[in-house]
Amino acid sequence: MDSYQTPLSSRYASKEMSKLFSSGTRFGTWRQLWLNLAIAEKELGLPISDAAIEQMRANLELDEAQMKVAAEEEKKRRHDVMAHVHTFGTVAPEAAGIIHLGATSCYVTDNADLIFLRDGLSILLPKLATVISRLSAFATQYRDLPTLGFTHFQPAQLTTVGKRATLWIQELLWDLRNLERARADLGFRGVKGTTGTQASFLALFDGDHDKVEALDARVTELFGFPYAYPVTGQTYSRKIDADVLGPLSSLGATVHKIATDIRLLANLKEIEEPFEKDQIGSSAMAYKRNPMRCERACSLARHLMVIYQNTLMTASVQWLERTLDDSANRRVTIPEAYLTADILLSTLQNISEGLVVYPSVIARRISQELPFMATENIIMAVVKAGGDRQECHEKIRVLSHQAAAVVKEQGGENDLIERVKKDAYFEGIWQQLDSLLDPNTFVGRAPQQVDRFVKDWVEPALAKYDLTNVKAAELSV
Repeated sequence: MDSYQTPLSSRYASKEMSKLFSSGTRFGTWRQLWLNLAIAEKELGLPISDAAIEQMRANLELDEAQMKVAAEEEKKRRHDVMAHVHTFGTVAPEAAGIIHLGATSCYVTDNADLIFLRDGLSILLPKLATVISRLSAFATQYRDLPTLGFTHFQPAQLTTVGKRATLWIQELLWDLRNLERARADLGFRGVKGTTGTQASFLALFDGDHDKVEALDARVTELFGFPYAYPVTGQTYSRKIDADVLGPLSSLGATVHKIATDIRLLANLKEIEEPFEKDQIGSSAMAYKRNPMRCERACSLARHLMVIYQNTLMTASVQWLERTLDDSANRRVTIPEAYLTADILLSTLQNISEGLVVYPSVIARRISQELPFMATENIIMAVVKAGGDRQECHEKIRVLSHQAAAVVKEQGGENDLIERVKKDAYFEGIWQQLDSLLDPNTFVGRAPQQVDRFVKDWVEPALAKYDLTNVKAAELSV
């Protein structure tokens, strides 16, 4: 109450993502790193007792008392890693002399960050797959509902509500692919020493290079990574952060586009995000139904897109084997990127599960614009009935301008078809007008495109994810 907390964790983010980037998880992961290092060193012949290993294994989680001890130690030593080495030793005294043996601070800090990058993606990917699944159901449901297309936000040829949704889904599928690639590409820093030369470990193993390489491989294996980066400085290259946050930033762009589209459609009263029974849209204007979920998504998506720049700037200024001006920046940048992406996916899932479509409004807007779009069909029908194309074109041109004047200058309805029905020149095709104006004949292959897209692209991409018991997304605020 009396100190600032980021709303990303206190207001919006999921419990699992907030926990991943918590102090408890971070320092517990450091202890797991020290334990696995000791296990691997013991396996390769270093004199580490079974009691030391067991005491470390029994104390991987920190309680409040240990967190307080660590904070006091850091205040005194001005070194967070050594503060936790000391604290771990107090509860695992048999291991106190071998904790962090041969390692540098980046053994725990950097390897822990790589674990968080990987595990964070493992949290995000099923959530992204869920959003894709929800929107795919929406696209299928409205695969053949005609709606006015827009280019430049001006009326264009018809599409369908479902086909428009596939444009959103396709970008989300690319995000799914990019995040899967980023996770699969992640390696481990492993055990590299102070400047990446593994000199300290070479000394521990009396110059045995094979054992040093085996140690690196074994620690990497214990943490489930497919490989360790073959060379590093003191840290893993900060380009890795950019490789991960780049796809997250791209996801932000996708979410912003989708949420913006829904906001525009809400203004047209064609589609709305969920609006709860007791929800208040405005403190002053009681009738309002503001698209607050989509507005929140746009707001946070911009934040996610901007965060990516931090990773590029940090990677560009890492001098030689390392410099510490990355540390404070990354403590903020990486957790915020993941928390923001998590919030965006939860919000988008909530939106996609409650989208409201208003077919009557959509049909009315089509009726206002379709007569103009149907003029070419009318001309063709007249010609087929024996009429002159140029004469018919001129007739339609005059009537169209008259109808447009009614709409623009008088604020009336588009009465072009009524004018056609009253003009004896068109008497030969009057009976065809209803079929010539059927919106379903103007959507091309949109319904079939939806079917093919879902079958050939969406279903294969989601096959690896078990979404059968995924609960509906609820927003706390």
